[in-house]
Amino acid sequence: MSFTFTTRLPLSRHAVDRDHLSRSVPGLFDQLWADAATRVLPVWHGRMLLAPHDPRAGVRLALLPPTSVQNVGPRVYLGRSLSVDLPEPAGTRIVTVQLDDDAAARLEPDEDRWVSLRTVATALGDRDAGLFTEALGVLNWHASHAHCPRCGAATAVEEGGWVRRCPVDNSQVFPRTDPAVIVLITDAEDRILLGSNAMWENNRYSLLAGFVEPGEALESAVIREMFEESGLRVTDPAYVGSQPWPFPASVMCGFTARLADDQHARDLQPDGAEILALRWFSRQELHDAGEWMLLPGPSSIAHAMIERWLGAPLPAAPELIRP
Repeated sequence: MSFTFTTRLPLSRHAVDRDHLSRSVPGLFDQLWADAATRVLPVWHGRMLLAPHDPRAGVRLALLPPTSVQNVGPRVYLGRSLSVDLPEPAGTRIVTVQLDDDAAARLEPDEDRWVSLRTVATALGDRDAGLFTEALGVLNWHASHAHCPRCGAATAVEEGGWVRRCPVDNSQVFPRTDPAVIVLITDAEDRILLGSNAMWENNRYSLLAGFVEPGEALESAVIREMFEESGLRVTDPAYVGSQPWPFPASVMCGFTARLADDQHARDLQPDGAEILALRWFSRQELHDAGEWMLLPGPSSIAHAMIERWLGAPLPAAPELIRP
């Protein structure tokens, strides 16, 4: 059940063989740049370039020949395309590159063609949604790990962009992903608990979530985080599915949980720092709140989890876009 749920999530889709054995090939990028069949996925400030509109092909990312991209920043070998119904044949090797402002402007000055992942996640096909998510996550890591965490020396990029090595002690730094739990809590009446975050508009509500701490099991994080944010004890955490969330470097692990028997649904205590408001919603109340309340956008796992509980599609809601 969980994997079936996960494969429906917009950012969990993929149609790329990451081809990890090729990452250690000597001179990999020289080979890729010499191959006219290689395709490059440019990234600029977390945004990617859309291919020219083609009503027959739908929304696609622009995959360019290596000669069209110059003076690039970090490069990462993403792997081989598996799709058979796209202009690039199956087996096409794909590299993502980080562009600065000048390089992006030379490549495409029309900023409207540069799009964020959240705004196009549900419109892209499996391959391009997976490519965008993979590329954004690993380039975010490069941006924050340019120096050795032990001594501060500038690190060198190796293994097709998947390792950074310290020149002082020869230690390796690998891409990191920070796990977070996101939880659909129900009470004895099968209502769900939604909260409004201090960083959002005051009419935007979503499921409660928090990061897993070192030395902590996912289920323990569910119980701790829900108590910290709501003042309520929950029980029976059950895994639902997961979705990468490269904003900047998370994987969201979805759980359900129920209000503990010794707790009252009315005993809500938002922490006042991160969570400013908490409310219980029945299915009918959630439906009726659609006119005033903003719910999670369709690229999020929260959106899919609420729909799963509701048993019906959620009304369209704008994505929450922050740098």
